[in-house]
Amino acid sequence: MPRLALYTSIVCALAVVAAVVSFVQGSILLGVVWVLLAGLSSNMAWFYVRRHRAETEAAAEQTVSA
Repeated sequence: MPRLALYTSIVCALAVVAAVVSFVQGSILLGVVWVLLAGLSSNMAWFYVRRHRAETEAAAEQTVSA
């Protein structure tokens, strides 16, 4: 797993925990902000994982065809 994907996954998990804490404490607006941040970081993690897979497959195809 690429390093950036790992970091964004950690940010996503922490944002989910922060959202739960915010909702439990009654701060709905802050909880929604944390949920949005969790969604953004989740999408970033998937992007970095897919980009790494595509680069790996492209490199493998180049070595096979050479």
